[in-house]
Amino acid sequence: MTLRSIALFALAAVLEIGGAWLVWQGVREHRGWSWIGAGVVALGLYGLTAAQQPDAAFGRVLAAYGGVFIVGSLLWAAVADGFRPDRWDVTGALVCLVGVGLIMYAPRSG
Repeated sequence: MTLRSIALFALAAVLEIGGAWLVWQGVREHRGWSWIGAGVVALGLYGLTAAQQPDAAFGRVLAAYGGVFIVGSLLWAAVADGFRPDRWDVTGALVCLVGVGLIMYAPRSG
């Protein structure tokens, strides 16, 4: 279950960040409606992917995904835009991943 959940988080991040990036490129970089449309489709697929998480608590899943989004955004920016995270970016991202682990995977009673 945990590996499936992690894979869904990773896929959701690619779809959401990639979708937002495509819309950004379409609007801000004047690449046109096809880029915007592809971004809208990717954002819709993000929502469908997030809904497949094994945990049924929407608030918990979305809160944990926030940490994944932060890490994914830094990685996307490094790969797609040449952004170089500094040590504070990396440290903050690691703190977020610890939060994801606690929120989603810590043992719970009942």
